[in-house]
Amino acid sequence: MKNSIYKYDSEELYNHAVNRLKDFGVELIEIAKLVQELQVEYIEGLDLERCLDSVKSVIKKRDSVHAILTGLALDDLANEGKLPEPIQSIIHDDEGLYGVDEILTLGIVNMYGTIGLTNFGYLDKKKIGIIKELDEKKKVERVTTFADDLVAAIAAAASARIAHQNRK
Repeated sequence: MKNSIYKYDSEELYNHAVNRLKDFGVELIEIAKLVQELQVEYIEGLDLERCLDSVKSVIKKRDSVHAILTGLALDDLANEGKLPEPIQSIIHDDEGLYGVDEILTLGIVNMYGTIGLTNFGYLDKKKIGIIKELDEKKKVERVTTFADDLVAAIAAAASARIAHQNRK
């Protein structure tokens, strides 16, 4: 029997979050590439492994796992048509004035201060790499209203984490 008040330990939750991201076609290395792109201009010789370690560290935080699992579950439910109207249509269509997807993901970003927030805004606007792929999936393949913002938030937070570590 576990000596915890929680049903799932941190490692189980981390693995579940990583597997759920994979269900949406997101590999952690793709998020690490975003981190590297955000920080390479500021940190000479920044290697992909360090970026990947930072991504993993961000995801391991319980707040991150909770946001990831919640957002992806909502995407799944909307994809299956199992949410009540009008929220079903709002999430399914990723309506422009629906901001709850960003609000949920800001819980991840806010752990790393304003650098994380500005990185998130940039990624949310530019939609590069895997974020762009997720955004394009929603038009033809499946609901990714939360998935693209979650990936942007993880990348933004991991980038900010590296920036904070390199502060001189």
